[in-house]
Amino acid sequence: MGWKINTLTVAGDSVGGNMATVMTILSKYRNGPKIYKQLMYYPVTNAYFDTPSYIQFATDYYLYREGMMWFWDQYTTSEKDRHEITASPLRAATEQLRGLPDAMVITGEADVLRDEGEMYATKLRESGVDVTAARMEAIIHDFVMLNSLDQTNACRAAMDMSVEWVNRKNGKA
Repeated sequence: MGWKINTLTVAGDSVGGNMATVMTILSKYRNGPKIYKQLMYYPVTNAYFDTPSYIQFATDYYLYREGMMWFWDQYTTSEKDRHEITASPLRAATEQLRGLPDAMVITGEADVLRDEGEMYATKLRESGVDVTAARMEAIIHDFVMLNSLDQTNACRAAMDMSVEWVNRKNGKA
């Protein structure tokens, strides 16, 4: 009953999803520790606020466009820093993402971050990463974190998919 060495998974939601994938990028370039899976829920992947989902869900859907702009300003106001792949991994070249671990990206339909999360999943796939991506319909940002949404179909489905994916990747399913 020892630890399997190939099971290290990083996971996060929203900015935590950003941190999870940035950690995998840094791990790749710093030669360790070896991360085997990355699980992201509605990740922040780009300091850009004009995607169709940013426009469509700019207000009245829990996470506002102006709120995200404020959050980015708290992180950095430097455009140069915002363009770095360690802040905006969607801006990475496919070669920079090649060799990253398998990924699962789950987004919510009514979320300003939806499009950038889905674009990041596509970019990872184009880089040769094994990606599983899903959009939960009719749900807002933070749906896997908010206690009040814990028993929604979207949250339960996302949790079930995540557990099944991790177990399968770990050879348990």
